[in-house]
Amino acid sequence: MTRRISLLLFLLMISLSGFSQEKVAGADAIQKFLKTTTCVVLDNNIFDSYNSAIKKAVKESWTITPVEFVSQEDFNQRKFDDKYSFLMITKDYYKDDADKMSYKFISVLLGGKYGAVYHMPTLASFPLSYYENADYEFYNYKFGPIVKFLQNHINLTKSDPSLTEKNIILYYNKNVSALGSKTLYVVKSDLASDVNTEAKVKENYSKPFKIVAEHEDLEEVIDEGDNNTVFVHKVGPPKGSPRVARCFNIVMGVDGKIYYFDFHKISGKSPDGFLKSDFKKLAKQ
Repeated sequence: MTRRISLLLFLLMISLSGFSQEKVAGADAIQKFLKTTTCVVLDNNIFDSYNSAIKKAVKESWTITPVEFVSQEDFNQRKFDDKYSFLMITKDYYKDDADKMSYKFISVLLGGKYGAVYHMPTLASFPLSYYENADYEFYNYKFGPIVKFLQNHINLTKSDPSLTEKNIILYYNKNVSALGSKTLYVVKSDLASDVNTEAKVKENYSKPFKIVAEHEDLEEVIDEGDNNTVFVHKVGPPKGSPRVARCFNIVMGVDGKIYYFDFHKISGKSPDGFLKSDFKKLAKQ
């Protein structure tokens, strides 16, 4: 599966920013955001599954601001107007990484006279995939929990001014202690080879878990909406990619709560996948 050309052109039109940590907006930006209408920017290809997936998730979960679904052309006309905020795909990279690998995020941005899109304040963001040749079918079905997370993240940072880009990941990782008896679901292909069977996982993780064969199986689990369900969202290079950099491993709930957020540089000792060390970190709590 490959990204459609229209989506590629769309991404080339929009944000490229130096990403360092999960975004935390200041109080002023949050107050401005709460007065906006949030424009959900759609792909021009009306048959693209991204459009239907993000529309469904927003209609079911987004309550923090009024919402309008808009085209790319609408975005270009409204992006400098502070009456609007935008929920959209962005292209980001880690400015300290020598390889400057780009990743696709879904972000909430504040409109206004900021001179360029990449200067627009970011209220929240979430990694979806590598930018090049990503299979969006591997994350579209997760937009329900992801949209809930984006909204929850904004509400959290509004209510707790002590949270910053330097400590927000540590804050979220404390939630691992709340996993309790929740069942962790993971797609088999997202596991490193030394933890890709139930027996291997049980050697490192004693809490409830299930390995599912395909992403379609995980989609069914998420659609059931059981709040005792958590799942692994893994961001790694597309199959056969000549370039590799980071692998993100995130454990989140169907309710949008983040329980674990980590990444590693891909190497022979740390392959693309949810690692044995990730299970051990989850098991310590």
